[in-house]
Amino acid sequence: MPLRNRVTPLGELIADNARGLVYGNRGCLHDEAGRIRRRYNGKRWIACRLEFRGWHRGPLMQPGRFTELFFLDEATAFAAGHRPCALCRREDYTRLGAIWRELHPRQTGADEIDAQLHTERISPGTRGQRRHDAKLDELPDGAFVLQEGAPCVVLGGNLLSWTASGYVGRRPRPARQQALLITPPSLVGVLRAGWEPLVPMLHPSVLVTP
Repeated sequence: MPLRNRVTPLGELIADNARGLVYGNRGCLHDEAGRIRRRYNGKRWIACRLEFRGWHRGPLMQPGRFTELFFLDEATAFAAGHRPCALCRREDYTRLGAIWRELHPRQTGADEIDAQLHTERISPGTRGQRRHDAKLDELPDGAFVLQEGAPCVVLGGNLLSWTASGYVGRRPRPARQQALLITPPSLVGVLRAGWEPLVPMLHPSVLVTP
């Protein structure tokens, strides 16, 4: 039976057998029996490589340890509000910091990045995922929007629907429309600057989605 540790673009944790291409965490979210009890624990939400220095991650969800999370790809991790790990993805983290200083000149270091992202990904009233208004025409590839209640990724002139196993349902991106943006605006700025991470940016299904 799959663990409830796959992350959707909406930041939700689901149980699914499909394998993710990016790994990460947002603190300890589970109890001693491995049941998810909270959405997050702290402001440090990171996205990591699946493999690093031969470290073995198992068994998963050990009592008192952080909850191992898995994402379809980097675009999904960004949408959920996770940024690159400073250890296993040092090159990506350094690149993020350089772009971040252009977006937020007075913010430096992981703590300030994480604090800013937390305000953009969490709704103060509900503690659920925060959504932002955006012009659909102006969003870069890899940004996620909400369409008919479901998350879709922007790719060129198209929108592709997200599933735990890949992207489906390619359709034209509507012109001159407003959209509910899922990806935190600061991470949209990172995407707009040209983001080529060490982990898969988009799942290979984008190449075969009709």
